[in-house]
Amino acid sequence: MYINLVVMIVSFLQLGVVAKAKPSAAFGADEVSQPNILWLVVEDMSPIIAPYGDHTIATPTISQLAKEGVTYTNVYSTSGVCAPSRAALATGMYPSAFGANHMRTHSDTDITGLPAYEAIPAADARMLSQYLQQHGYYTANNLKTDYQFKAPKSAWNESGPYAHWRKRPADKPFFAVFNFTTTHESGLFEPYGFRKIESRHYFSDDVAKIARLPQHPSAKSEPANTAMHVPKNTVFDIPPYLPDTPLVRRDMWKMYNNLAETDRQIAAIIQQLKDDDLYDQTVILFYSDHGGPLPRQKRLIYDSGLKVPLIIRFPNAQQGGTSDQRLISFVDFAPTTLALVGAPIPGHMHGQNFIGKRNGSVASMPREYIHAAADRFDGFTDAIRAVKDKRFKYIRNYRPEQGYYLPVSYREKIPTMQELLRLRDDGALDEFQRQWFRSRKPKEELFDTLTDPHELHNLAENEEYKQPLLRLRREMDRWLTAIKDTPNLPERALIDKLWQGADVQPKTASPEVSFLKGRVIISSQTPGASVSYRILDEAARESAWLMYQTPIKAQSGMKIEVVAHRIGFLESDIVTVSVP
Repeated sequence: MYINLVVMIVSFLQLGVVAKAKPSAAFGADEVSQPNILWLVVEDMSPIIAPYGDHTIATPTISQLAKEGVTYTNVYSTSGVCAPSRAALATGMYPSAFGANHMRTHSDTDITGLPAYEAIPAADARMLSQYLQQHGYYTANNLKTDYQFKAPKSAWNESGPYAHWRKRPADKPFFAVFNFTTTHESGLFEPYGFRKIESRHYFSDDVAKIARLPQHPSAKSEPANTAMHVPKNTVFDIPPYLPDTPLVRRDMWKMYNNLAETDRQIAAIIQQLKDDDLYDQTVILFYSDHGGPLPRQKRLIYDSGLKVPLIIRFPNAQQGGTSDQRLISFVDFAPTTLALVGAPIPGHMHGQNFIGKRNGSVASMPREYIHAAADRFDGFTDAIRAVKDKRFKYIRNYRPEQGYYLPVSYREKIPTMQELLRLRDDGALDEFQRQWFRSRKPKEELFDTLTDPHELHNLAENEEYKQPLLRLRREMDRWLTAIKDTPNLPERALIDKLWQGADVQPKTASPEVSFLKGRVIISSQTPGASVSYRILDEAARESAWLMYQTPIKAQSGMKIEVVAHRIGFLESDIVTVSVP
């Protein structure tokens, strides 16, 4: 099956994709070879949809993508929470390798006593969107960032609630990311309701309508005005680590109802793609930023917190209705996207290409393992690392004296979390539901995820499983050494390491500007800094920030604003120059 799949993938990649051809056009090798790329990203969602065997509710839009695309069945985030995961997606690097694994690096300073800081990747690291711009793509991010570092001003051609591929120049392919937050754990809070800002997906690129929406995600519809897509009498499969009570079933209903609403929002975006005659010229990726929103899912690195759906629809539904069982990590998304558009993969990226290049070469060898890490969540810290093959998960707890459960106040707004705490205090939880509240953790855990998908039976001390334990233990040691991760390093020491012993966050050197034969040349003395610029007209109106790549052709008297920014550093001061 794998050989056949590789042949199909290579066939697709050899055909090429036209950026502006009509949907019915053949995608021949003599045509433009840069496909549009569309990422549809939902939040806090495990694979609880029909293509993965969960038929609790219908999600017709997502199911149609699966019928026309490839369903990947072994895909894992690098963390059980969003910001570290998005750091991995944006850079192709493991978050724990560059200070991005503490959720979040800029918050809860009053609790931690630490300064706000940003993750600092390798000096030559750029965001995926920047690499795609360098390769000729228009990049649009609708809406969420949250990378554990501030994005450079020109990281996206447009980022925010109005960002859309429709604003691109006519001759450019696009890379567009649409984030759907209706499934976020806050959707389980009381009173429940849909985030009003998410209605923007129904408005396409209508700025006036979107501007009238509340922009903060906390603004929700009233329960009485919230669409009920899922019948109240729906039967839910409660995972064994949660109690089967009316409150928990109600949260399950909210979770699936939010998912059903998100399916409709995704349908609106896909319809816009079809309306623009771009559906069969675009590679569409649907996935979640990590596992589910419920307690013992989000923030943990059990599969309930890491495993996500991934469906890729290729143009003309090539490979439609197939599945792929290879292990895939979030660090693989960036290099795979670059390979898909024919761009080189930078050497600092930890991930690998799982699809293949457009020149006909096949994908990298299937990976044997995925890796994950857990550190700080808001004001509470831990140090856990995990490695998994297709069957076994190995977890190493660097603080065995500390229990698994962390009293994260945000999570405790969820009624199911409140129910768990109430039943814990009443001594009414069963054996599996109590596990999360143990006062200590084993130093090592080993789970057979095929026979024990909820990871409830630790096999680490079972002699029958000594060989997989030793093998995964060695793999974890290899991985930690390879990415230079020091688990349990005090966060203050991590900051010192990132800032190279300085007391304050390093700042990018101001850009240097020179002029030569009607062209503007810009540079920065900070290694790894990227430069952004924008033009000011006579009325001092500002154009969008653009990525500086080659000397700018400029007319005499033109005013230009310039800024330099290395990821993780403070950006430089803005320099304004007039072209002589």
